[in-house]
Amino acid sequence: MKTNTIFLSMAFGLSALCTRAQQEVTVHADAGKHTISKHIYGHFAEHLGRCIYDGFYIGENNKVIPNTNGVRNDIVEALKELKIPNLRWPGGCFADTYHWKDGIGPKEDRPTIVNQWWGGVTEDNSFGTHDFLNMCELLETEPYLSGNVGSGTVQELIDWVQYTNHDGKSPMADLRKENGREEPWNVKYWGIGNEAWGCGGNMTPEYYSDVYRKYSTFLSGWSNENGIFRIASGASGSDYNWTEVLMKNIKHNLIEGMALHHYSVIEWNNKGPAATFSEEQYFQTMQSALEMEELVTKHGAIMDKYDPENKIALIVDEWGGWYDVEPGTNPGFLYQQNTMRDAMIAGATLNIFNNHARRVKMANLAQAVNVLQAVILTDEEKMILTPTYHILKMYSVHQDATLLPVEFENVNYTYNGKSLPALSVSASKDKNGLIHVSLVNIDASKKHKVSLNIEGAEVKNTTGTILTSDKLQDHNTFKDPEKVTSKEFKDFSGKKGQLEVELPPFSVVVLEWK
Repeated sequence: MKTNTIFLSMAFGLSALCTRAQQEVTVHADAGKHTISKHIYGHFAEHLGRCIYDGFYIGENNKVIPNTNGVRNDIVEALKELKIPNLRWPGGCFADTYHWKDGIGPKEDRPTIVNQWWGGVTEDNSFGTHDFLNMCELLETEPYLSGNVGSGTVQELIDWVQYTNHDGKSPMADLRKENGREEPWNVKYWGIGNEAWGCGGNMTPEYYSDVYRKYSTFLSGWSNENGIFRIASGASGSDYNWTEVLMKNIKHNLIEGMALHHYSVIEWNNKGPAATFSEEQYFQTMQSALEMEELVTKHGAIMDKYDPENKIALIVDEWGGWYDVEPGTNPGFLYQQNTMRDAMIAGATLNIFNNHARRVKMANLAQAVNVLQAVILTDEEKMILTPTYHILKMYSVHQDATLLPVEFENVNYTYNGKSLPALSVSASKDKNGLIHVSLVNIDASKKHKVSLNIEGAEVKNTTGTILTSDKLQDHNTFKDPEKVTSKEFKDFSGKKGQLEVELPPFSVVVLEWK
């Protein structure tokens, strides 16, 4: 089979253009080896703009919006519908200025903090460790805590681990109990710093690898008997040297995960509008989004060189679209509208992660509420679900399912003399034997027909869901909250594992076979 080369063909058009009227896609239902970790579908909640305050958290005294200990009930229910597996907090850049002890104890006694990274606002630390970890329990999700390495100390991080995890008598466990929490939360996922190459300290990889080794050693003791999953601050985009140095310098008994950050951005100094973009800007954004294929492939190859047994996970804990903020909003709050373009980013990126399930074990969309490629936007008591939300809900069927190899020849989406692969595909089989195939057509103007073959399984009773709209710029608003939403998909024909499927322009389809 050609499955080892197929995904590069998907993302970069390395295969020849197919001249047939429809593209043949073959899913090998009897050849699955790797599990698509549910943690690939993780989210990110930084103290940034209105993500935490006036987003997740509206305060215990709010009598207008239904809440549980100040956390909005509607957001909790919406995210539970997505089956979010983990939530990263408190940053981001904010993490390396955050001192967790300022966010515990009586709220009226907590010191304030100036958020120097995002808008220069003064926060009152009313949302802290207890608030976040209790919210994760409401969400039925696992917390992922980013530790302060940039301005913190080893002892500070050790104390945080003990405060959240120690079951017994100790100074930090006793302090936790004094603050109203008897049982530990048993936090598994810990990031040791964030973007150490930038806002986390502008470190070299050689220097950070030594810092990491120190923190990781004291975090876990002799043999990490508590099972903490330690995640190193990884590379920005194509900085392959960063990954090389860390994989070479860090003893592999000190690390469980290596991070990677990549945003779909046109130009950092000229990102373009979120909702009134041109097709040229759409094309450039998708070109950046599809670079994720090359990034996980090349970083994964470096990891394979030093970790051939695949024990260290690649963790893409920041990804998504990044544009100019909405007119009239605080530039430091990163509030942007979410359109069909974002649905295309989400669908194509998640297919890439699925297809690299052997190495990619966690990812975190940036961010959950009111910031960047958010799945939820709020305005006082109002809440809307974005196109990206609907993609995450459609794709939730892949969580912890077995990845199925897919092979096909792609077709190009061409604009102004440049081309991108138009189609993206991933497939899985869940524990109940249901087969799911997710198909993305990023072409802005052309529909594409796909001849889909399921080999190695007897299948029947095909159903489908689609997300599409009239214009790429379409989005949901507080006046029209359901302009873009998923619908039943019936534009296919065939039987016994062979279907002819027609994908509209800029659409995402998920098919299911029993």
